Amino acid sequence: MCAQPCTYRPMSPADLPAAHGLSAQLNWPHRLEDWSLLQRTFKGFVACVDDQLIGTAFACPQGAFATIGLVVVNPDFQGRGIGRRLMEQALEACKPGIAILNASVAGAPLYLSQGFVEFGIIEQRQGLAHAVELQALPEAEHCRALGPSDQAQQLALANAGSALERSAIFAQLHDTLEHTAGIERDGQLQALALLRRAGRGHCIGPVIAENLEQAKHLIATLLARIPGQFVRIDVPQDSGLSEWLTLAGLESVDCVTQMALGTPPQPAGGVRQFALVSQAMG
Repeated sequence: MCAQPCTYRPMSPADLPAAHGLSAQLNWPHRLEDWSLLQRTFKGFVACVDDQLIGTAFACPQGAFATIGLVVVNPDFQGRGIGRRLMEQALEACKPGIAILNASVAGAPLYLSQGFVEFGIIEQRQGLAHAVELQALPEAEHCRALGPSDQAQQLALANAGSALERSAIFAQLHDTLEHTAGIERDGQLQALALLRRAGRGHCIGPVIAENLEQAKHLIATLLARIPGQFVRIDVPQDSGLSEWLTLAGLESVDCVTQMALGTPPQPAGGVRQFALVSQAMG
């Protein structure tokens, strides 16, 4: 097996069932639909041996930055440099953007060897959602569901909070959403949170807000729509949400390291990203 040559090429829709099977083999929670969203939006790469898909990687260009995700290699073929070769292809596809990614403990040494630097920690939190008390907003603010007329303001907030150009992602996300929440002040959208089907149940993200109180209000509003159901949310460790999310039934099950091949993204416009879209998309 070790002597078999490996070939590399762009991912196509026909590769999705095998890619999904590979992630399932590793007990990753991604659905076929989650793979499909990435494949039709961004640049995927596969490694094959005798027409068997044995590795994947995605590059997700987003303006001045590009995220890298779903770098997966079949355990039977690890240790042959396949992950490194897939990473090289993904890095090339990121240019001219600065590559950023979320590294597992196992993957971090590879990325450090390629020049990445650490800039934060992301907590993967999940569980059966509990209803939590809604803290009152300031008198001038109110929370409401979002609609098609809000899409331009949603995109502007998402871009500012993440420092990534989110138009490609948002064009795909709008059709997958189950519930939305936004905070408005003086007729202008100031914060948002989106809930969609993903993985083993639901995913909340992104959450973009001016402050921690807004972020909690938005998340609590969405959790109230799906009581007792499985929810995942990926939050920066320094978001201030950790203890509160535990009270909501969303325990920390894993942590990954945020890494950048250059200067990391910085939020702007007085808002920040309190929860990722996903670890692959940032």
